[in-house]
Amino acid sequence: MSEPIPPITLPPSQNPQQEGEWLQKSLHRWLNEEFIPEAVNQEIARRAAQIYVRQRLEGENDLGSLVIAILTEMQAFDFSKSFYSEFAIANAVSDLLLDSLGIDRCCGQ
Repeated sequence: MSEPIPPITLPPSQNPQQEGEWLQKSLHRWLNEEFIPEAVNQEIARRAAQIYVRQRLEGENDLGSLVIAILTEMQAFDFSKSFYSEFAIANAVSDLLLDSLGIDRCCGQ
């Protein structure tokens, strides 16, 4: 039987606003590079970063919980002018955070 993937805990936030600014810029860049640049990408990145910062201010350090919060709250966002969905955004945030921590996200490693 395979082993469950252990949870990933982010270090406690020293500066949630700075983390949010980094996430917003990084996500916006990712959104523009993954498909084509769209005006709505800025708003998507801003909203995802807001959710992330609020969660971190509330003391959330578990990556899985952060991803679920972003997924859940982004369901209220109007993606009709975008190629993306709340699932793509939550997954992109997870990938960006894992990359920033130096964690290889390939193949469950």
